[in-house]
Amino acid sequence: MKIFTKMYDACLRWARHQYAVYILGFISFIESIFFPIPTAVMLAPMALAKPNRALWLAFIAATTSVLGGVVAYIIGAFAFESWVLPWIIELGYESTYNRALDWFAEYGVWVVLVAGFSPVPYKMFTLTAGALGMAFVPFLIASIIARSAQFFLIGGLVKWGGEQMEHKLRQYVEWIGWGVLILGVLAYIIYTVSN
Repeated sequence: MKIFTKMYDACLRWARHQYAVYILGFISFIESIFFPIPTAVMLAPMALAKPNRALWLAFIAATTSVLGGVVAYIIGAFAFESWVLPWIIELGYESTYNRALDWFAEYGVWVVLVAGFSPVPYKMFTLTAGALGMAFVPFLIASIIARSAQFFLIGGLVKWGGEQMEHKLRQYVEWIGWGVLILGVLAYIIYTVSN
């Protein structure tokens, strides 16, 4: 049974939907605040479905993600204790939040640059930056750089690879899917054992 191939084909169908761009923007926006599924999960198949629009889709994802990050910063600044912290505790993200605090203490607001590629969700950095009262302009600049780098990397690779990449990816999607799943489980086990 080809689980990942079926999921991949479904994502490509959804990516061709007439409202897919709006859905991408919405998911990218809410992912910066609270949504658990990364934007890249939708961006990659959308870009593969329309490689000629890959960079435009990356721009949409980056822009809406940064706007969501600004909203999360404001929420963190004004409602962290009353709304965000109970949510972090209830969902079991305390260790992730503490790691974000440690990184902020060590690197300052520029840790947001790393957030674009780290396993710690971007939303944790946006909310925490607001809660800690980090300088807004450096936060905004770091967010623009981090989110643009991640999404334009995906869009650029798809545009460069074009249809050939889509066919190759579909050919190896089962191997890739199971490999990522196994790596994720191993990373979780290593992280749990080390803490």
